[in-house]
Amino acid sequence: MSLLNFLKKRKNDDFSQSGQDQFAYNISGSNGIYLEIGAHHPITNSNTYKLEVECGWQGLSVEFDKSFQKYWEECPERTNDVIWDDAFNVKFENEIKNRNFPKNINYLSCDIEPPINTFSILKKLINIGLVFDFISFEHDKYNIGNEFEILSNSFLTNNGYKIAIKDVYSRSKIDKVYETWFINETIKFTEISYRDWKKEFYSMSSFKK
Repeated sequence: MSLLNFLKKRKNDDFSQSGQDQFAYNISGSNGIYLEIGAHHPITNSNTYKLEVECGWQGLSVEFDKSFQKYWEECPERTNDVIWDDAFNVKFENEIKNRNFPKNINYLSCDIEPPINTFSILKKLINIGLVFDFISFEHDKYNIGNEFEILSNSFLTNNGYKIAIKDVYSRSKIDKVYETWFINETIKFTEISYRDWKKEFYSMSSFKK
């Protein structure tokens, strides 16, 4: 790979995989709060990098795989906390309280493997009383079928949320449908297809304030 192509690829990877950060910003603006379950890399494919660095968001990330820790330590612009532990071990009520975060959080990024764990941690967070404006839930439909798409839809629509965008796919891979985006039912928003949303708000696959 040429240096030019490498730099181009890196630039195109340095934001969320499908515009989750853009949607969060469109819903909540600057200076929001996020909770990220499954942080992975601090920049590449990160749902929260631009929210923190460019939009002044506070937040808390959780990541089980400590092989990513060195990348966070080498990324000085990321100063929000990361807990390096299994999400099921985290006392979220205490962590939220200790940081003086409200129980109404702007964005929940929910993505741990396998999807049964993602669904289980989603239920845990809702059942302890946390409320979110926007939830991106990774069900990996393209890989394992629609079981957890159906379960998450049923659970969240019965707990005060509505579908904003479904059949979210990865970048231009229209066959790789892997997420549904939910918003709080109190937010005025009409469901839109991912393709139409992307065309209007994320046409160049680049975050816009």
